[in-house]
Amino acid sequence: MLNLMRLEMKKYHIGSYIKKAVFANFILLGVTFMLIFITKVEGDQDLRNYQAAFGFIDSGVRAVFIIFASVLIAKFIIGEFKYKTITVAFMYPLSRKKLIASKLAIVVLFTFCAIILSTIFITAVFCIVSESFQLLSDPLSFSFIIQRIPIVIMNAVAASCIALIPLYFGMKKYSVPATIVSSILIVSVVSSNTGNFSLYDIIFIPITLAIIGISVAYLSFRNIEKIDI
Repeated sequence: MLNLMRLEMKKYHIGSYIKKAVFANFILLGVTFMLIFITKVEGDQDLRNYQAAFGFIDSGVRAVFIIFASVLIAKFIIGEFKYKTITVAFMYPLSRKKLIASKLAIVVLFTFCAIILSTIFITAVFCIVSESFQLLSDPLSFSFIIQRIPIVIMNAVAASCIALIPLYFGMKKYSVPATIVSSILIVSVVSSNTGNFSLYDIIFIPITLAIIGISVAYLSFRNIEKIDI
């Protein structure tokens, strides 16, 4: 399994996706500072404290990498079925299920690591700049940061599984656009904020969506050995 994952990452040049993820981090960081600046100028209260700012960072990172995961799914799986290049891989003496599982494992692990590392990076840079230039009025405590660690990890786990849901729509007609558009719709529903509140804050919603994502991955390829490509 690990060998298959390594070969798949080499095949699709995973390093290029890492570079794109890093670029996305700087975009998110810039958007965060821009919104803080607009908030201060207009006198709004939406992003005037660390809790609201961290909530925005969490939502932004989660949204970006759920969509990012759909791009990976479209490239690694949907595109291969659409253009029938998967038939070449299926000719090798290895289990089809293991091959598909390795692709999905890469997507899930990439999404999980990207969310964790991006959240750490963006939060760290934001805190340093905010404390240096007093962008926010409330003090930043070490205990508050420690309390966020399990929240970030849980969010990353849930989002990594939710990112599998677009696989269902993409496999319907082997449609790359359907895969990506469905991820955007999912993000728009669960990550939209209203008064510092989103559906994602209701704990059973991300848990339910994560279970759906895992189920989609399993059911989509349960009978892959019998499929005639």
